[in-house]
Amino acid sequence: MRFFETSKIYSLNRIQYIRLRWIAIIGQLITINFVKYGLGFEFNHILSNFIIYLGAISNLVLIYYYKKNQVSDRSSFIFLCLDIFQLSFLLYLTGGIVNPFCIFIIIPSIFSSIYLGKKSSIFLVLITILSVIFLTFFNKGLPAPLNEHFHISDYYYYAIPISLIIALVFLSFFSISFGAERKIRENALNKMEAIMAKEHELVSLGGQAAAAAHSLGTPLSTIKIVLADLEKEFKNNKDISLLSSQVDRCIKILQKLSMNPVTDDEFLDQNISLKDYLIQIIRSFQEISKKEFILITDQNNNPIVMPKLIEIVYGLRNFIGNANKFSKKKIFINLKSDNDETIIKIEDDGKGFSKDIIYKLGEPYLKDSKSSNKTGLGLGIFIGKTLLEKNFATVTCKNSKTRSGAEITILWKNKNLRSLNLN
Repeated sequence: MRFFETSKIYSLNRIQYIRLRWIAIIGQLITINFVKYGLGFEFNHILSNFIIYLGAISNLVLIYYYKKNQVSDRSSFIFLCLDIFQLSFLLYLTGGIVNPFCIFIIIPSIFSSIYLGKKSSIFLVLITILSVIFLTFFNKGLPAPLNEHFHISDYYYYAIPISLIIALVFLSFFSISFGAERKIRENALNKMEAIMAKEHELVSLGGQAAAAAHSLGTPLSTIKIVLADLEKEFKNNKDISLLSSQVDRCIKILQKLSMNPVTDDEFLDQNISLKDYLIQIIRSFQEISKKEFILITDQNNNPIVMPKLIEIVYGLRNFIGNANKFSKKKIFINLKSDNDETIIKIEDDGKGFSKDIIYKLGEPYLKDSKSSNKTGLGLGIFIGKTLLEKNFATVTCKNSKTRSGAEITILWKNKNLRSLNLN
């Protein structure tokens, strides 16, 4: 049965769930015994305590026999069903639907709607509704002497289960909706963190390679000078000529690895402007794309120098990469700055954003329903937007009025850009 397949996504934290169940069990024990011995009410006290102890035993099973850190979707469904049945039996013995504690019966279903899969949540909601209906027509009445003096209108009596069911359906629907959105966002953030960790690793490796190129430059130059002298002394020597050509090859390889082989030791920590950011990103795309990149900087009147931040590089690269992917021939990148603001506008000559998704841009895992290849648009925009907004940018996405394609506007307040130097 597919419903009982173990889910890799939907689960409960075992330790936290065990603690919550202990709180509920202890609360039930205190309430039942206070009503019996503190208030002196009469009801089936022994059976009520027995049902609570069964709940405690099920919690011990969860502690000592369930070894996984996360309770799977299937196991969570079973234990939450036990919670509903246990509370239903207690309510059955103590007044049913008119017991003021009947509100607690909807908690397991709402809890599952947030953390478990949609099928499990729907089944638990149905089980809870059936329990509420059962308790409406079948119960032992309130503890004596309350049952002798408690009389209410049938309208009010049947309004209680109806209100519980409406509240249950309403809260579960919103919990399922927001829970699914939370899980999608968490997965997107996890992927973003993995991508950024990989990017940091690549930058670290690139820095080590550049440092190696920088350090090896001097000894290779010395070897080259010595070989030049040897070539003069031993003319037409094939071994020396071969060695010299290989040294030249090593120098060229190390120059490619170096970020900037001309500068001194500080080149790894060099501060750059947003124009430099864009030039480097555009060059990297020009190596793999035949499309035309047009960088406009004639209104860049107040360039600000800042550290090279991987988040900004990757955020800009995402948006420029999307423009490259969906454009026909040209990508327009306009950099403007004045005394107050710095703006980067990225436009392309493609088809632009579809009307059915444009208002959702910035959310993870968006799908363009009109796209024949069902290309995912959401994750790249979500990552780029999140990374840039983390660094004080304001990002807006819309269709361009001057071009045929999409338009991404990235705006910084200059005071926020300058503050990046302090972080």
